[in-house]
Amino acid sequence: MFVRRIAVIGSGYVGLTTGACLASLGHRVVCADVDASKVAQLAAGKVPILEPGLPELVVEGLAAGRLQFVVGAATAVGQGPDAAEVVFLCVPTPMGAGGAADLSAVETVAAEVRSLLPAGCVVVNKSTVPVGTAARTAQLLDRPDVAVVSNPEFLREGSAVEDFLNPDRIVVGCDAQDAAERVAALYARLGAPAVLTDAASAELVKYAANCFLAMKLSYVNAVAELCERVGADVLDVTEGIGYDRRIGQSFLQPGPGWGGSCLPKDTHALLQVCSAADFDFSLLRASMDTNTRQQHRMVDKIREAVGGSLAGQRVGLLGLTFKAGTDDLRDSPALTVAALLATEGADLIGYDPEVPAAVPGMTDDLQVSDDPLKVASGAAALVVLTEWPEFRLLDWGRLAELVERRIVIDTRNLLDADVLRRVGFEVRGVGRRPSQVLTSS
Repeated sequence: MFVRRIAVIGSGYVGLTTGACLASLGHRVVCADVDASKVAQLAAGKVPILEPGLPELVVEGLAAGRLQFVVGAATAVGQGPDAAEVVFLCVPTPMGAGGAADLSAVETVAAEVRSLLPAGCVVVNKSTVPVGTAARTAQLLDRPDVAVVSNPEFLREGSAVEDFLNPDRIVVGCDAQDAAERVAALYARLGAPAVLTDAASAELVKYAANCFLAMKLSYVNAVAELCERVGADVLDVTEGIGYDRRIGQSFLQPGPGWGGSCLPKDTHALLQVCSAADFDFSLLRASMDTNTRQQHRMVDKIREAVGGSLAGQRVGLLGLTFKAGTDDLRDSPALTVAALLATEGADLIGYDPEVPAAVPGMTDDLQVSDDPLKVASGAAALVVLTEWPEFRLLDWGRLAELVERRIVIDTRNLLDADVLRRVGFEVRGVGRRPSQVLTSS
């Protein structure tokens, strides 16, 4: 395998995972960020995000001299014989006006490194970007001697390292075949299938994949509602369809709606792409509407559980992050449900094992506690909003003594209803029949 000199611009979830994993494959990697304090932290081997396996890879890369952290894209690109051969753009592309992806960070970096890139260098768009961004980047660089490649990431928060090192596929798009092959070769040791295509197709692969997953989640949430209406059990239904190899078991778990840093912005961004192409993607739009409906349905369940009105009712929330295994609160459905509850006057207190204190701008609608017992104290209802496994191991007998009303709305179908029933709780899941309190005969 050829060892490449690689610059990674941006050291967030995607950039840091990309840099650390490429270094673990033997490449020489320099990761850049604009935040000097973050760079200092990373250079000391301290990873500021919760991502299993990532701290170990960073420490390993630093110790081996294959991984370095610097401030600024220009420093990462370097000069002379040490200049980067491949430059990965891993900068944020958040949702902008009207739902379109905000490409200002991509454009800023392109302008910054334009004159610094060595001839023959390859620039790789790793960030999730709309169709046409590779062409736009090439236009901004105005460097015929530099190829621009699309190489989308398929990393799930909480399992990003595992996903990078054990990928289903590597997608590389570029009109220059040799540049595409050079980028694909970076991953050769992983032994994954490589899809070599044009840049536009590679860019669309990422959006098509994420939007399909969003539609699958909306579908199962709709099926869960149907189960409630006809008396079926969604867990049995999804088990029955999940064994079909054409469908599969993944993304068939109903919940309080989908969220996170990817699916909401990618669905909106693809709709913007569709609008520009004069295409009405009504199926995707309906999936987004279904997701909004699901969040409101969770509020309906909670309101009904506390007697018909949320005004002044104390509601304890278990889980605040958008999914278990991460500390990420961005577009968390748990916080969306909390905001809806707050608008109806509920008094909210929440607990999450990875959110020990309030996060300004994120958790403003509720009090955050580091103790689940405090969350239960005086609660008219407890609501499970994130599928943290440790919630199954809580002292439910003690919680039953503290709550005002022994009812749990389990929006993730996480808990063992029989265990809770034995200590007096009624459990209401999603797509399931209510679990009533056990009574002695």
